[in-house]
Amino acid sequence: MLLKELNILLADDDTDDCIFFKKALEDLIIPTNLVAVHDGEQLMDLLMNANNELPHILFLDINMPRKNGFECLSEIKLNDKLNHLPVIVFSTSFEQEVVNSLYNNGAQYFIRKPSEFLKFKEIILQSLTLVALGDITQPIRENFVLKAQ
Repeated sequence: MLLKELNILLADDDTDDCIFFKKALEDLIIPTNLVAVHDGEQLMDLLMNANNELPHILFLDINMPRKNGFECLSEIKLNDKLNHLPVIVFSTSFEQEVVNSLYNNGAQYFIRKPSEFLKFKEIILQSLTLVALGDITQPIRENFVLKAQ
């Protein structure tokens, strides 16, 4: 799958993290179009609107108001219209039971939010490259967590 531009949906309530994400995209070689929402209800409303074309990828924060990332992921994966949407969950949390739950609920990958900008940019590029190449199936559990080099 060769894409001229990747349509990315970011669901994160932290304004600084959204700015960080946008700056990382601006530095990458992959052309992107970013739409951001700031809570789980906004996310699900946007995705369920029949007039909207689905993004190529969703970056989903776990801790959001009104509806958290776990609830959104479950709704997405149970919905026939949405269940093929690649969801990459990212969070500052790295508890193994959280990661296991996300894997079991159908997230494609998990990213622990790095604090260093270069590592953040690297991990975003890595995940977008996988999607651009059409590699959107969930990997084996050992490869579920994407890490910067």
